Order: sequence, then structure tokens, then C-alpha cells
Amino acid sequence: MFSSARRRPGRYAAGGRGVVEFGSPVPAIVEALAAGFAERELLDWGGVALRLTGLGLVEPPEFADGRAVLRTSTPVVMKGSGYSPDGVRGPRQAWVLPTELEWAGYFQGNLRRKAETLGLDAGVSLESVSWMGPKRSFAVGQGAKPGAAVEVELSGAPETLRALWSWGLGQANSAGFGWVAA
Repeated sequence: MFSSARRRPGRYAAGGRGVVEFGSPVPAIVEALAAGFAERELLDWGGVALRLTGLGLVEPPEFADGRAVLRTSTPVVMKGSGYSPDGVRGPRQAWVLPTELEWAGYFQGNLRRKAETLGLDAGVSLESVSWMGPKRSFAVGQGAKPGAAVEVELSGAPETLRALWSWGLGQANSAGFGWVAA
């Protein structure tokens, strides 16, 4: 996040002082990133030169009661089936927003797949979407990915909720989508 950077449609704003966060639910990946960043003064991030002036670790919340309210600072992107409510196949890239019927089911499936991938309790549930930001689209690779920042209420095993907090919500997390605000 670069609060003083000039905004450009369809792109993340970078410039001036800011914060770049990297995360993973796999501790070994976080440790490797931290070790690599500690040896550098400059990071070339897609052609943007970032001067590293500090490095810190942010631990996920405990979620001891098995409940979490997670709000993203970047849009959550989610693909749907591509079919309209009347059964007509639509565009190939069938991105859905939290206001659309398919979103909750596909989002729930994404949460469970992430838990299963990590060997964690997959009994995680989307209880509600309590807030949704405006639709935003960003060009990543080929084409734009539309989504919206969200605040969701989840329930599940504390370890699974911590992993989701560290991984991000929705799809394309490695491209910066669905980043949970610390």
C-alpha cells in the first residue's frame, strides 16, 4: 500500500513510502522470503524499484473461538460456472462478484480446497458477507480480473482460519488478490 502514490486505472499504485506485504500459510516459505529480503536493499517488483527499509513478521490472530471476521484490502476474485440463472453458457472467463448467486458456493469451495491442500480441517464455513467494496478490475497476465474487497465472517478450526488469514481469500492470491488486512 502506497498512500501517496498517484492512482492509475487498472493498476496497483506504487511510489513514495509504502508497505509491501508477502504472506503464506507455509512457515518455511515465509522464512525463506524473510531471509532473502534481509539480504537486499532493493527489490525490483515488476519494473518498480522498491527500497527495503524494514522487515517485520506479522503473526495471524489466534481465532481460538473458531470464528473469524476477515476484511480484504485488495479485491477478491472468483470464477463461477459461466452459466446464467436460465442455464445459458456465457463468456469463457466467468468471474463472479459477491452479489451474484454463484459466488458464495464457489468461495466456500475455494476455502475448503485451501484447507485440504494444507492438510488442515476442511470444515470451514462462510457464515456471511458483511461488507463489499466497489467492483475493481486489474490486468494480471492476459485480461483483467474483476473482483471486490469483502469482509466475511467464517467459522472453522482455528488452525484453518489462521492459514486462510495468511494465504488470502478467493483466487489469484499470488498476484495480490484477496489480501487480508492485518
